[in-house]
Amino acid sequence: MKNIFKINILLVLLSIIISCATDTSGDVKDATDTAINAPDKFSTNNLDKTDDISPKWLSGFNDPLMLKFIKEVIKNNYDLKIAALNMNKSWLLAKQAGSALYPTLDLSINQTEQGVLDDTDVPNSKSGTIALQTSWELDLWGRISSGVKSAEAHAQSVEADYLFAQYSLSAGVAKNYIKIIETKLQTEIAIKNLKIIQEIVRITEAKYESGASSSLDVALGLSNLSSAQEQLIIIKKVQRDSMRALEFLLGRYPNAQLEVANKLPNTPPPPSVGLPSQILERRPDIISAERNIASAFDATEQKKAARLPSFSLTGTLASTSDSLSNAVKFDTVGWQLSANILAPLFDAGRRKIDMQIATETQKQAVVNYTKTAMSAFLEVEKNLDQGVALSKRQIQLLEAQKQSNKAYNIAQLRYKEGEISLLDTIQIQQKAIVADSNVLSIKQALLEQRINLYLSLGGSW
Repeated sequence: MKNIFKINILLVLLSIIISCATDTSGDVKDATDTAINAPDKFSTNNLDKTDDISPKWLSGFNDPLMLKFIKEVIKNNYDLKIAALNMNKSWLLAKQAGSALYPTLDLSINQTEQGVLDDTDVPNSKSGTIALQTSWELDLWGRISSGVKSAEAHAQSVEADYLFAQYSLSAGVAKNYIKIIETKLQTEIAIKNLKIIQEIVRITEAKYESGASSSLDVALGLSNLSSAQEQLIIIKKVQRDSMRALEFLLGRYPNAQLEVANKLPNTPPPPSVGLPSQILERRPDIISAERNIASAFDATEQKKAARLPSFSLTGTLASTSDSLSNAVKFDTVGWQLSANILAPLFDAGRRKIDMQIATETQKQAVVNYTKTAMSAFLEVEKNLDQGVALSKRQIQLLEAQKQSNKAYNIAQLRYKEGEISLLDTIQIQQKAIVADSNVLSIKQALLEQRINLYLSLGGSW
């Protein structure tokens, strides 16, 4: 009957503990709703579709080597390894915080012997004790559970940071990969252009020797030649820098020896950008900021509860005898059960300041959430606008390339007819090569814009 009574008391205590736990989820939602007022649509978006981003969007580039490099960076990147370890540590800390909700149980084994330091015949006394000791702090005000929820929300924030780091590094790999290919192709164009300028200089010098050209023409030709050679040096350096950057991201030694494809990937069509409010639920960095708010709210509740009295139970079950060998027989077992109340009376304002600090941290988390969300909207708007501008530029540059090639074809026919000189023909060819370079650059810029747009929209990799 006594045991049943004790169990009933325990159940009542547990129900009180559960009912006193503070739920801050509503406060967090109110804070995030107040912190940011998302518009109905993006100002630059001219698409009617609001579908979610396809998780397979990366395959739209149709470049297996790019996908291979992205998988490699997820596996080998040093920053990601550090972020993963940090995430694991955060979850372990959350698990550690949760252990405070449960009782502790310890085993104590003690063998003692004592006597007096004189010549008396008083024998030494011996004793052996085996005891089980337990203690449990009742989470009556939700202090411990609030700490657990705060630690879990922080771990969720760190996990979202890890996910966003994956996205960002994958985007970095894709952009570096595309830049390497572009500089590789630009190098070929620059070499072709250099050969044309060398031919122009040769013809100009020959005309100068025959008196058909001035020293000014020769000087201008040599100046153009030096500029073309310098431009080739720059392009090759950019290519090596991009290679080393990608190799470092991949966890390889940065020796600029990376093999890439011989042509740029396909340019995927513009994605369905969705609604601005969907960004808040999709981007890992915004989710991380929201989880930080939740962690801060729970931490504040934890500090509030720390100002209230704490209740704990301790118990001991012990067997004591004249030796350990007799104590293990458990012939005589004693027990002790005590309830403890610890009420804070004076701490020079420490607990109050702890609560005030937690409140300020909570406000800081809300401001950071607003900043993160607004930065995300800014990135999307800029990338959408850039996509429109680049597409318009591409139309004009493709037309310029078409007309330059047409002019060069006409020049070749007129040269064969003897209507224009070889020098004029080569100069027209040089303009066509410059047009090819411009078209290549705009395609690379569009590919990079697509990657940045998907990243800003929170597209998964």
